[in-house]
Amino acid sequence: MIQKVEGIVIRTTDYGESNKIVTLFTRELGKVGVMARGAKKPKNRLAAASQLFIYGTFVFQQSKGLGTLNQADIMDSFREVRGDLFRASYATYIVELTDKLTEERNRNPYHFELLHQTIHYLNEGIDPDVLLRIYEMKMLAVAGIKPELDQCVSCQSTEVPAKFSIRHAGFLCKRCASKDERAFILSDHSARLLRLFFYIDLHRLGQISLKKETKDELKQIISAYYEEYSGVMLKSKRFLEQMERMGDL
Repeated sequence: MIQKVEGIVIRTTDYGESNKIVTLFTRELGKVGVMARGAKKPKNRLAAASQLFIYGTFVFQQSKGLGTLNQADIMDSFREVRGDLFRASYATYIVELTDKLTEERNRNPYHFELLHQTIHYLNEGIDPDVLLRIYEMKMLAVAGIKPELDQCVSCQSTEVPAKFSIRHAGFLCKRCASKDERAFILSDHSARLLRLFFYIDLHRLGQISLKKETKDELKQIISAYYEEYSGVMLKSKRFLEQMERMGDL
């Protein structure tokens, strides 16, 4: 059966001397793997479209195992991302996180739109730290590990939380803050941002300018939560952190 999909390349793996296995995240089918025969050869018609972050339409012959890619038309190569090591390191982390936390052929058009819009904004020069934190927060729902962000996880109070508890998976109000001595102390601003980043419609993202201290606070909390509940270890995260340290020098 022939399938035509709108997709983004989220992983490529060399296969043999000239082929590539290309993992696509698609609007119609979710995550799918296809064989791109001859794609390692520079002059092959599939070579350009079989690279990381490429957004386009892909036509493949479906089979029980890997499909075979027959045709690909590039709609956007995200040139600014691909040509900038710093931005590319953020995009690599985003697509690897997507790959690790999604199942094959689990259709989710909303998630596809989120992935596409995030890489598009990276390409446009929107603050990559803000985009990454938003994407990480939204991926918690995809992974089935969403924390309690609407009320105190202990008493259900909806007042501005004082802490974020990894152990209890959510906000703690001032009265319940002592229930976890290791919980992260939250500024009011960071508490609102954690909730905003989870619920925001990315298409309506305006200019969000954050201080480095706020970025670091959000990163520390979200990273600790992923480490506790996601079970994923990402090579791209280690590389991104190296890049961030270089940027701080």
